[in-house]
Amino acid sequence: MGCCVSTSSQSARSSRSTGDTNVQTCLEIGFCGQKSARRTFSDHVISLHQLPSLPNRIFTNGKSRSSCIFTQQGRKGINQDAMIVWEDFISEDVTFCGVFDGHGPHGHLVARKVREALPLKLLSFLHSSESGQNDSGKTCFRGSTKPESGESEKDVAAEDKLNSMWREAFMKAYKAMDKELRSHPNLDCFCSGSTAVTVVKQGSNLFMGNIGDSRAIMGSKDINDVMVAIQLTVDLKPDLPREAERIKRCKGRVFALQDEPEVHRVWLPFDDAPGLAMARAFGDFCLKEYGVISIPEFSYRLLTDKDQFIVLASDGIWDVLSNEEVVEIVSSAPSRSSAARILVDSAAREWKLKYPTSKVDDCAVVCLFLDGKMDSESDCEEQCFSSAIMQSNHSGNLVETDDGQKYEPTLQRNFTVRSSEENGRYGGRGGVSVDVVEDGNSLVPSGPEDQNWLGLEGVTRVNSLVQLPRFSEEKPNC
Repeated sequence: MGCCVSTSSQSARSSRSTGDTNVQTCLEIGFCGQKSARRTFSDHVISLHQLPSLPNRIFTNGKSRSSCIFTQQGRKGINQDAMIVWEDFISEDVTFCGVFDGHGPHGHLVARKVREALPLKLLSFLHSSESGQNDSGKTCFRGSTKPESGESEKDVAAEDKLNSMWREAFMKAYKAMDKELRSHPNLDCFCSGSTAVTVVKQGSNLFMGNIGDSRAIMGSKDINDVMVAIQLTVDLKPDLPREAERIKRCKGRVFALQDEPEVHRVWLPFDDAPGLAMARAFGDFCLKEYGVISIPEFSYRLLTDKDQFIVLASDGIWDVLSNEEVVEIVSSAPSRSSAARILVDSAAREWKLKYPTSKVDDCAVVCLFLDGKMDSESDCEEQCFSSAIMQSNHSGNLVETDDGQKYEPTLQRNFTVRSSEENGRYGGRGGVSVDVVEDGNSLVPSGPEDQNWLGLEGVTRVNSLVQLPRFSEEKPNC
């Protein structure tokens, strides 16, 4: 809400004109290098209200210079998935990507709040870390630390410091994000939360932070030049031994219901609720004293020329498609700009084939192509990102916000696209269409399923929550 950060992409560009290579290759979060090129953290302030207008940041269906993103609402109610790609995150060789899958009555608001605030917190802690490095007389870290045959010990040490700095920033940012959610005045996160799978590509370095069951994979070519799938993150579910051990040590319970023996859930020690299907998440404060944590699993990878693209997606994709199938779909897409949409369409078809009695889950996908190239063609149907598609209320203000009190309609729709085939198929059965009707001062979807949060109702394959606890929210300590 009051969060602001400084980016230095402008600083990086200006350094090229002056020939100051030291500043150009630094991490460039605040000031570093020569005194004449120093910039303070407040030189280019970005507030939450200014974020949607940034040209290098997309969070709705569309494409950027090196990525495409797409989300589609499922059959459970409000689309609770959110996603983001932020190019020129720190400098021109740094890209931030994230997918966030909300759950619970206010999960869609939690996911969008995390999408807005988490990258800013990451930038803030990186700035603090680099300022400490510079104040202590240490050198700046270069954008790419790809090793060469003659790599020196100094280069290895710089790579280790860079890795350590990003790890610390991820840990602190996730912790601060969860703390902000706990104290948020207008957002109830007691029984609502969100996953987060986030990656930062800096040159040839890939840094990843993950909580929950959203996943990141990579398409890469093996020695025979055949495309293979490499899983980058682990789904942090309660059936993982180390996760289950921690939860049980904190008096939480882990078990699966009889009608879904493959799905282990987290339960309160004194109530068969809420049945959370993940071991780590933002929010979900009714379980935070019983083993559910928001500490991310951090990992690092050095990219090679064989690595082609990265896919981040919510569990609506992974519940029905394997890593190999996802890589095959993305790599065989007719155009890079359509890859995310085709992947979501494929998952929706698989849901209907594999689980015809279940409600299709929300799906969100980010495809980041590591060579930084996209298609040359301009597809009007996919040019629906950034400010070009931002909706406005009658006063001309942006309608998406993190508390959902005034501008709920955009959060309900989340720029979801449903095909005409689906509209016809489900229209007679209370299906959701992209048409909206005016209701007072707000717009609401025309389908009755979107009027309430339906994550706890109906037949579904896997709900993130089974039921809400049977005690008052006034009891913060579960």
